[in-house]
Amino acid sequence: MPQLRIALAQVNACVGDIAGNSSMVLDWTRRAVESGAHLVAFPETVIAGYPVEDLALRKSFAAANRAEVESLAKRLREAGCGDALVIVGHLDRDDEGVRNSASLLHNGQVVATYDKHHLPNYGVFDEARYFAPGFDLPIARLHGLDVGVVICEDIWQNGGPVAALGEVGVDLVVCVNSSPYERAKDDVRTPLVAGRAAEAGAPMAYVNMVGGQDELVFDGDSMVVAADGEVLARAPQFTEHLLVLDLDLPAGGHTSTTVPEQPGRIQRPAFDVNRIVLQADPLPDREPQPAPPVAEPLSDEAEVWAALVTGLRDYVQKNGFKSVAFGFSGGIDSAVCAALSADALGADALHGVSMPSRYSSDHSRSDAAELARRLGCHFEEQPIADMVDVFVRQLELTGLAEENVQARCRGITLMALSNQHGHLVLAPGNKTELAVGYSTIYGDAVGGFAPIKDVPKTLVWKLAKWRNAEAEKRGEVPPIPENSISKAPSAELRPDQVDTDSLPPYEILDVILDGYVEGDRSYADLIAEGFDADLVERVIQLVDRAEYKRRQYPPGTKITFKAFGRDRRLPLTNRWREARP
Repeated sequence: MPQLRIALAQVNACVGDIAGNSSMVLDWTRRAVESGAHLVAFPETVIAGYPVEDLALRKSFAAANRAEVESLAKRLREAGCGDALVIVGHLDRDDEGVRNSASLLHNGQVVATYDKHHLPNYGVFDEARYFAPGFDLPIARLHGLDVGVVICEDIWQNGGPVAALGEVGVDLVVCVNSSPYERAKDDVRTPLVAGRAAEAGAPMAYVNMVGGQDELVFDGDSMVVAADGEVLARAPQFTEHLLVLDLDLPAGGHTSTTVPEQPGRIQRPAFDVNRIVLQADPLPDREPQPAPPVAEPLSDEAEVWAALVTGLRDYVQKNGFKSVAFGFSGGIDSAVCAALSADALGADALHGVSMPSRYSSDHSRSDAAELARRLGCHFEEQPIADMVDVFVRQLELTGLAEENVQARCRGITLMALSNQHGHLVLAPGNKTELAVGYSTIYGDAVGGFAPIKDVPKTLVWKLAKWRNAEAEKRGEVPPIPENSISKAPSAELRPDQVDTDSLPPYEILDVILDGYVEGDRSYADLIAEGFDADLVERVIQLVDRAEYKRRQYPPGTKITFKAFGRDRRLPLTNRWREARP
């Protein structure tokens, strides 16, 4: 029984950094080969980064990808890694257009290239806009074993290359991925990989990207699943990791070169099967290394926190910022954003600014100061009352206009400090506020990144309690003051103001918003679920009227199935109103 040692390199690529990403592949391949790996697999478009968006339309970018892959093959041989089969994702281009490709590198050459077949065109994906599908099916024989390759979406659609590999017969399927994180995705992902392994009649090695790219974050969660569905190995989430595993596989001796058509199967294009013999002879028997542990899945709160930390850290660092700043209001949202920032960047990179107005309570100021003390971050107070008074007097502002000018004076203050010191300003608004329009453009909506933009208010509270509990388990001071968690949320823009003056309790509001925004449920659907008709009507109106605000809000890490932005795109000018009974 031939024995193959495989390595899945769960790495963090940066979009556009072709040379840097290629050097990373070389370094991690060296590590894998030093561990005795015969096959090393990297994520989808690891050379280009993911997603490349309109960079794909630039011929020079695809050409640079291909040139780098060919150069990388030679450098791998020079580095003593030529005997390993290295599978690398990248962009390619031919007469049909741009391709999302994975090349097989061996002995200094690009021995085969597989082009992604299924091109997702939903949610955050626009691959049908950029790429042409492929139909070739290269199968490499390595140490007597037949290895097939597929790319990400190819396993999410029925039929296609995995079914074809199962029909012609392979001993191992390698699936390279840049699959973005969202809550509970692993509940679907693992059974999917297991099902495709069964369809192929062979183990599937699934390697995924890790790290943040703009609003997307990748959780890794690379795994190897046997044909019977057993998870043989699994990498931890949200961290770079080299997963090395010995596979003891019976060689199938597959010789078929065509994919037979079977009546009643899902219609799909015919594939051109191309078998490449790299090393025909099986490896001699040897003692396998102990199997790596199967990483335990994270709890929901731990998983979300890790995603938010990763998204914030990579956005800041990949864009060249050294520090972040935002308003410390004493409330729950800014407190959670502060704790996230400290975890992502370190306390020394965090600059909190308290900006009290004449309506600010004593506890908001003291809670802000206590938050900074617990985190050990930079902190300053910049009162805005005098600034506000100038605008109010000169423009004769009252009511909502007076309230909003307070938020805008805070926004000006933060942006001025950003210009002076080079901080990236963060917007600490949550998904619930964005949904109903409870944010002030050019006020609390200013900034370059919004860490909890996709986090509903009720989840913000859960995360705060979870983070404090984790600190207590480690014998540390909980980072978030208890008063910030327990007190009634308020913007403090007028005397004795609380959010529930104009909004239903968040426990109810978030359920309605989840149905309307995430689930695309109609007015009638929500009424049928038992919600008050007037309340549903009001919430829907608030959401629909706030679309223009959301378009101007900073990017933020996506954690849900349908985040505001690329996931949910509605026209700004829109007179559609669903009929009411």
